This record gives sequence, C-alpha cells and structure tokens, in this order.
Amino acid sequence: MSLLDVAAGLRLQRRCAVTVATFDHASGAHSARATALVARVALGYGLPVVVGRAPAMTRRSEAAWRAARWRFLRSVGRSLDASVVTAHTRDDQIETVLMRAMRGAGARGLAGLAAPSSIRRPLLDVRRSELYAYARARSLEWIDDPSNTSASFLRNRIRRDLLPALARAQPEIADDLKAIGEKAAAWRVELAALVDESIRFTLRGDALEAPGLDVSRADLTHRTMPELAILWPELASRVGVTLDRRGIDRAVEFTRAGRSGGRIQLSGGWELTRARDWLELRAIRTATHQTDVAQRLGESVAWGRWRFSTVEQSAGTDPWRAELGGNDLRVRSWRQGDRMVVRFRDQLVGRKVKYFLTDAKITGHIRASWPVVLAGDEIVWIPGVRRSDAATARSGRPVVTYVCDYLDRRP
Repeated sequence: MSLLDVAAGLRLQRRCAVTVATFDHASGAHSARATALVARVALGYGLPVVVGRAPAMTRRSEAAWRAARWRFLRSVGRSLDASVVTAHTRDDQIETVLMRAMRGAGARGLAGLAAPSSIRRPLLDVRRSELYAYARARSLEWIDDPSNTSASFLRNRIRRDLLPALARAQPEIADDLKAIGEKAAAWRVELAALVDESIRFTLRGDALEAPGLDVSRADLTHRTMPELAILWPELASRVGVTLDRRGIDRAVEFTRAGRSGGRIQLSGGWELTRARDWLELRAIRTATHQTDVAQRLGESVAWGRWRFSTVEQSAGTDPWRAELGGNDLRVRSWRQGDRMVVRFRDQLVGRKVKYFLTDAKITGHIRASWPVVLAGDEIVWIPGVRRSDAATARSGRPVVTYVCDYLDRRP
C-alpha cells in the first residue's frame, strides 16, 4: 500500500503511466478483502486496476502461491509492455539471502532479490520498519496476511526466530547478509558481461518458433568443468530457464562429451541438443507442431520458416529447387520411418529420410520440423537435401518447378 501511494504521486510528478496489478491467492477471506482494498484505493487514486485470482490448487504452498502470482504479474507486464515494480524491502532481501545460504546456494543464488532482473524493486534499501512508519504517517490502510505469522512457512520461522537469535549472537548479521547479496549481485553482472564478450550465442523465439538458445560449442569445450558449471546457469537464464544442480551437471557433461544429434533432458521441461557445432537449448515439444499436418502446395505457400514458390527456371542440380508433377503436392514435417526412393547400383530403393538428414548434417531442433514434399503418398523431395530419383513427372500431368527458401538466423 505504501508503494501504491508513492507510485500514485510519481505518476503525477513524472507524467508516467501506472497500472495496479493485484492478485488474490484464494487463501482465505482475508485474501479477497486485501484484493478488494487494493482495487478500491487504486481507483481512488485514479489508477487502472487489473485483478488476478489463483486457480484451484492441489498443493497450497508458499511456492505454489508465488509461482501463480508471478505468472500473473509477468503476463500483465507483457500485455502492457511495462515494468513490474514490487515493494520488496531490505528485510526481505536479508531473509532471502539467509534462506539461500541455508540451502547451499552458490554466488548466483546468494544475490537474492538484488540480482539483475527486469523486475524493479525501488524499496530494497528501505527497512520494513521504515515502511510501516511511512504508512502510519500517511494514514494508509492495509491488511496483514495472517499466513505471515504461521510457523508452517520457513520464511516466517527465519523472520521470527532464527534471525533474532542470530542477531543476539552477532549484531551485524543483517548487514553482513545484505553485503553478501550485493557482492553476489555484482558478480552476476560481471559474469553476464563475460558471457556477452566471449561466447557466441543466439536467442530464438517468435510467433513461429518456441523460445530457445543456440550456443557455440567451440566457445565452451575448452572450459574446465567448474567453469562450465558457472557459465551454463547464466546462459540458460537468457531464455528464462533456471537450472537445478542436476541439470547443471548434465549440461556440463553433455558439453564435453555429447555426440552430434544427441540430446538430454534438463529441469523444467527443457532439453539440450547438440547440432553440429552448436548446443541448442529448447523446450521439449509436448504438443504436435503445426507443420506435422500436411499442407497443399500452391503458387506461394508459407510453411513454418520455409516458403515454397513456383518459378519458371529449371531446377537443375540445386537441392532447394525441384521439378514436380501433379496437383496433389503436399508438404509436412518428416516423420520417423519416412522413406524416399533413390537410385542405388542401378536399382530404385527406399532409404529412410533420417539418413539423408544426417548426411546433410541437419540435427537438433531444425531437424525436428524439417519439411518433406509428397506427391500423393510418395516423398519426392527433401528441400535443401535431395530429390527422389523416382519419376516425379507423372504421365499426362503438368510439371512445375518449386523453389524453397529457408531463413536460418544463426550467425
């Protein structure tokens, strides 16, 4: 409520747009009252309000509530193209650093709330007691969440019992924990700069492609295993992935020994694939890709990252062009078991498409949705790779030359 009061005043002084986002955790009557209070006060300031509510949860825990809250806040921020601003205080940071230390976190985790982030926390140097004093001086209304006093939650036990006990034994403990967080945050900034300067990588993801990261394997393989264990969490964070300890160990080992075309699963539904000279971090495909469904070819067809167009020139030997006959031409993703007819020792034989892709060194996420063109039920062209040696110009049917363009944004 103090942050809301400050933001309302700054909006008038700096002429900036402010939207209030409040989330009902559905944890009891107090939660609904708190949400209603925020909405009423915000509207009184003349500020727009977006209200979210937690879905039904099978596991009602602090972590589950936090995850649902942040999904809501980030979605509102994206929809408004705005920064999310929270009222985390110095006390919150001290508690977070201590919790992370108790769990054996490294420098990355010990940065806590001070870590580089798109989330803005303007009150991180303000003590909780100072915030209460401000609220009382401004006669602000607020509601205390009764779960903040429950001993069921670790943070509450740290706040009420452990930190006061530590402070009695070491009065400077709060300052020391804050300093640890600040040093760890500064270390993360330096690490991010090192990655930007010394490692080639490409961020991917748009309306046609899921978020992902391509990393030059050559820039990593000469690193020691401890160095890789530091670098991979920073690289993964570029696409919003948090690697657990097991995921870090697997990524390190795969970087050193993974074969081309191999893949491993990481935490959170992500996988790491080696594609020739690149390591590709991608979300595991859990749904059918739009390009798995066959699409009829016409004069100009956009299909994923590929575009098929008709041209008048002969195909020649260019694997990105093909002279195809018939009006039943379709394109879809290749599938395990797909075969294409080729000539071998003066005989026409069927060979698996995956072998053609392997020979062309097409691996990783690109391979997963590589197109094949069919005439009826027969694969007649793997764009960019090879055409079928079987007769594609069927008797009495016109022949059309198609060209396939593919945009690969990798440097």
